[in-house]
Amino acid sequence: MEDSYKVRLEVFEGPMELLLHLIDKKKIDIYDIPIAELTGQYLAYLDKMTSYNIEVTSEFLVMAATLLQIKAKMMMPKTKEDDEEEEDPRAELVRRIIEYRRYKEVTAELSDMIVAQEKYCARPPAKLPEEKLPPNNLSVELLVEAFSTILKVKEEIAIPEVLVTREEFRIEDKMKDVLRLLQSAGGEILFSDVFNLASRSELIIIFLAVLELIRNNEVIVRQKQNFSEIYIFSKEGTAFEGNLGDT
Repeated sequence: MEDSYKVRLEVFEGPMELLLHLIDKKKIDIYDIPIAELTGQYLAYLDKMTSYNIEVTSEFLVMAATLLQIKAKMMMPKTKEDDEEEEDPRAELVRRIIEYRRYKEVTAELSDMIVAQEKYCARPPAKLPEEKLPPNNLSVELLVEAFSTILKVKEEIAIPEVLVTREEFRIEDKMKDVLRLLQSAGGEILFSDVFNLASRSELIIIFLAVLELIRNNEVIVRQKQNFSEIYIFSKEGTAFEGNLGDT
C-alpha cells in the first residue's frame, strides 16, 4: 500500500497578501522589485492552487495580468528619451504594496488593542447631583472630618491663650450662640464660621452644640452642591426668639 500524504497550501485572502508574502519570504527590496522573478513565483503559486482544487478568484488573475504587463514593459527596449520621461512601470505596484503593508500593520496593532481591552469591563459613569444634595443633614462622619480640618488650622495658627481663670462652657449656651449667629446672618452661615472667634478650648463644645441642634431638628447642615463648602441653615419654621432665651 502506497503511503499517502497531504500537502497543505497556505491560503491568502487576496493577491496583495500573496505578493507581500513572496517579497518578505525572498527578502526582496520592495523599491527595486525583480519583476520577472516575482511574476514567476506568483504564477507558480497560482498553478499550485489550481492543482489542489483551490479556487483562483478573478482578483488573483487580474494581478497576474498586471504583473505580466509590467514584465513586458520592463523587457521592451527603451530609448534615452523614454528613460527620462516615462515613470518606472513598477512604481504603481510598489505604492500599492507599501499601502497594503501599512494596512496590515495597523490591523495587527488594532487587534492587539482589542484583545487587551477585552480584559476590562467598563461601566457608565454615575450621575452626580447637579445642584443640591438630598434635603437631609450630612453624615456625622463628614462633619467630624470638617471639624478635624478646623482643628488643624487652629493648631497651625497657634495663637497663645492667656487664661486668668478657668473658663467653663456649656453646650446649651453655645447652642444659643449658634442660633443667634444664624439669625443675624439671615438663616445661613458657613460651618467653619461658627468656630471663627472661638478659643481652642471652646471648639469641641461648639461642635457638640451644632450636633445637638441637628438632633433637635433646629438646624440643617448640608452642601449646596457636591464637594462644596458645608453650610448650616436655620430650620424652616424655627422660632428663633423662643429658642434663644436670655443671655
